[in-house]
Amino acid sequence: MNVPEAAQTGEATLAEIQTAVVGESGRLETILTAILARGHVLLEDVPGTGKTLTAQTIATALDLEFTRVQFTPDLLPADITGTHIYNEHDATFEFERGPIFANVVLADEINRAPPKTQAALLEAMGEGQVSVAGDTYDLPEPFFVIATQNPVEQEGTFPLPEAQIDRFMVKTSMGYPDRDGELTLIDRRASRQSRTPTVESVVDREAVLALQDVPETVTVDPAIRAYLIDVCRATRTDDRVQVGVSPRGIQRLFEASRARAVLAGRDYVAPEDVHAVVHPVLDHRLVLTTEADVRGVDRATVIDSALNSVQVPSMGE
Repeated sequence: MNVPEAAQTGEATLAEIQTAVVGESGRLETILTAILARGHVLLEDVPGTGKTLTAQTIATALDLEFTRVQFTPDLLPADITGTHIYNEHDATFEFERGPIFANVVLADEINRAPPKTQAALLEAMGEGQVSVAGDTYDLPEPFFVIATQNPVEQEGTFPLPEAQIDRFMVKTSMGYPDRDGELTLIDRRASRQSRTPTVESVVDREAVLALQDVPETVTVDPAIRAYLIDVCRATRTDDRVQVGVSPRGIQRLFEASRARAVLAGRDYVAPEDVHAVVHPVLDHRLVLTTEADVRGVDRATVIDSALNSVQVPSMGE
């Protein structure tokens, strides 16, 4: 699959998703960008904005196996990864796979589970495998996690460890639909018999794997490479930041920029591709100082400052 074909497929996939999900197209494109770049997605928003529906719809449009894990305070790591079950007939232990063994895993309300259970996802998200009782099991390909959390519900929640937050390629929100979008939702529910529109599969598993290979063919000019590195490094010298963007964050920005270029139909990365993904990729990776936190400093403002401190390269230089 080449770049024009991938861009056309991405456009068709977004159009199909939007037949069921009422939301801002840019946010849906951000999610698709992460999938194209083999990344994981964290959706943070208030209840009722369609986070779960979005994950289910994306899995259907891509014709991938989908599982949903409802994270609760009593959820155990084995409830996610699986466990060994004793087979009385053979007098042996057999591994029973958990819900993590799917192409698209929805980790619903991920911050309601304790840190030990959240950590069960770390190996899966980072290595594409899980280890249980000394045995390692490969996860299916493609594999990506779409996790959701509600920022307004603080009671009974556990903050995500910084190491796990860093595993998510992008963090975004669904946002409220515009007025026309909310009218569409009402129209769909005007009759008791009405239901969310049926979503058809646009591609299959093999096509998704082919799509994920396309960003590897995208050219990134040395000036663009230096630009995204300098932007990330600038976050480490900001007085409002305790921990700036990590080397992993730099790599994720590079990968997401290439995927965004593919969706735009280009075989090279332009500065606008970096700017399109910089906030979803970098904002959640910053750890602000206590003083900045108390003052309510917005992480997006810090990233904007880093962008403004580095000259944007001209293409062709």
